[in-house]
This record gives sequence, structure tokens and C-alpha cells, in this order.
Amino acid sequence: MTSLPRPTADLSAEEARRIALRAQGFLGAPDRKAGVRGILRHLGAVQLDTISVLARSHELIPYARLGAVGRKAVDRAYWTDTHAFEYWSHAACILPVEEWPHFAFRRRAYRSRPHWNHDLPDGTYDQVIKQLRTEGPLTATELGGAKKTSEWWDWSGTKVAVERALMYGEVVCTERRGWKRVYDLAERAVPESLLHDELDDTECLRRLVGLAGKSLGVGTRADIADYHRLKGDQVDAVIADSGLVPVTVEGWGKPAWADPAALETPPRGRHRTTLLSPFDSLIWERARTERIFGFTHRLEAYTPKPKRVYGYFAMPVLAGGRLVGRVDPAREGRTLVAKQVTLDGAKAVPAVAQALLEAASWVDCTNVRVERVDAPDLREPLAKELSRALA
Repeated sequence: MTSLPRPTADLSAEEARRIALRAQGFLGAPDRKAGVRGILRHLGAVQLDTISVLARSHELIPYARLGAVGRKAVDRAYWTDTHAFEYWSHAACILPVEEWPHFAFRRRAYRSRPHWNHDLPDGTYDQVIKQLRTEGPLTATELGGAKKTSEWWDWSGTKVAVERALMYGEVVCTERRGWKRVYDLAERAVPESLLHDELDDTECLRRLVGLAGKSLGVGTRADIADYHRLKGDQVDAVIADSGLVPVTVEGWGKPAWADPAALETPPRGRHRTTLLSPFDSLIWERARTERIFGFTHRLEAYTPKPKRVYGYFAMPVLAGGRLVGRVDPAREGRTLVAKQVTLDGAKAVPAVAQALLEAASWVDCTNVRVERVDAPDLREPLAKELSRALA
């Protein structure tokens, strides 16, 4: 077993929490000039998901950090001027286009994959490439149809082919249109200077491990591996040369690594109060969220309704650098409905009210209605806080 290097710093749990918040864009003044594109580059990956309650998750990510940025402006910022591409990172994610070369290791792995869940009909792959070359960019529907039946998993041959080409890197998803992927040839969609697979696996992994550490501020081996869904041994192979430095963190019980720039200046500044998407990179990894915030986070959208504890799309509430509650939202016309609110005591009431009101304004709602509060004695204080602000 290889011995670990001597830690360069000892961090308190409080210092680590604040470093993580600053690294994720929740502590200090937001960079409004850099805007949504700056958020994407800062985080390195923004997760996509089909669920839309207040808004889709990739819209909620910049909102949580910048405030009421226009939703149409968010999509324009991601997808125009070959600024970004969609690929498999932590999950399906929007990624800065300059990171295209560093996912060569994953494209190569897909190309050498021996088994697939869907069969690829003979000739379909070449036909899709030919059609994109002459007619693209196109959705799967425009290519000939995404599904054989209404079942979500029953892909058509065309869909199988274009998704395979996406994983291989011959095709790129350049935007989402009505939530459908829009595909184009990589040779058109990726700037020529970036369109190569020249970097070997070690160079790719070194870059992604370094980026993950920078985006996290400080993290364990498992935290860093989870950010771009790398394997533990892949992290081990490159972390010593990634630019990250070993540290110890009070109470973590495991070795950790930090971005040296994050250690140079104490993390100070104003905390953001906001609702978080369940797919926000601040809370991607459940064990890390519990370790840093003492908060158990779980998406219950795919849990049978009778077994849900916090609600279908429970959004954690961030305030003062802490996770102080949850809100399960919905919309009815111009009313934001808090179907279920979970509060960490009375002290959380003003923050939850503030987060609800700002979110309502962002999605053009003029009213907020609270249906259920986990602590009945806090229902009236929350209602008063909301009505005072809405008056």
C-alpha cells in the first residue's frame, strides 16, 4: 500500500465548510459580469435532469448563485457560440467546451466497450452520420424517430445510433430544444483547436481530478472521484500530480485534498440564501453533504408517494452557509405552492420565507401558499413572515 503524503494544512470542520461554499459560488460576492458562463466554468459541470417543477435543474444552478437571472438568458448563455457541450460527467451534464479534449479517455472507453443494452441495426450508424452531415443539426425525431413504442426505454435504431455516436464523440449535443437533444457532427460543433483525442488517459484524468478539487475546494478521495464519476484507482493514479495538496479536516476521518488557492485566503463574504436544486453540485454526494452540513439529502421523486418523507422534489434551503430546511414546491398559475416545508427550528423561518419569495418572483409568481409545515407550531410564524413581505 502506498503511503500518503504528509498533510500541508490542518483545517477545522468550519474552515472546510466555508471553503466548500466559496468554491461552489455560495460565499462572497457573485461574479455577475461573468454570469452564467462564469458559473459553468467555475463549477466545471452543470447537471441536466428531466424534472421541471419551478424550473429545470440547469436553470436552478445559476439562479441559486446569481439570483433572478432570466431563464431564457440561461439557455442562451449555455448553448450559443459553441460555448458548451453535453456529455457524461457526474451524470448527463453541460460542460465547458474547452474541456472536450479531457473527456477523450471516456470516449475511448465507450468505443472499446464490448456490450451494449440496445442493438444497433446494420447500416443505421452510417446513415445517421450521413444525414447529420447533409441536414444537421437535428433532433432524434428529425433523424427518423426516437422510439419504437411509447415506452421510454424502447429506442428506435436511429436513436441508438445517434446516442452511440454521441458517446464515441463523433456527434455532439449542442443544445436542448423542448428538452430534446439537438445533435450535430463534432467537426462542426467543436472548435478546431479543441477537436482532438490526443491527450492520453493520464493527462485527461489529471485535469479532471484537478478541476474537481478546485470546484469542491476541499474533498476526500471519494468526493473528488464522484464529481466526474471517476474510479477511485483513477484518482489515486494522478492525484499527486493534479495540483491539489493533502490536508486533514477535523472530524472527517479520511485523508483529504484541497485546492491550494483555496487555502491562501480565508473564505469570507456574504452568504447566499436560496433554494437548491436536488441536483446541485454542492450536494451531489450524500456522504459529503452529511459530513459538511450534517444534512441528509435524498431525492424522493422516484420513491413511491406513500414512502416519501420530504416530498417529490424537496429543495434544500441554504442560508448562512447552512442547510436549514426543505421545501417541496409546485406551481398553480401565478402561485408558488410550498406543498411541504421542513424547518430546522424557528430560527430557519425568516430564511425559508426569503428563499420562497425570491424563487416565486423569479418564476413570475405573485403569491406563495404554504400547504404543510412539518412542525405545526411554525406554520403561523412562516405565514406571517410571508404575508409581511407580500403586503
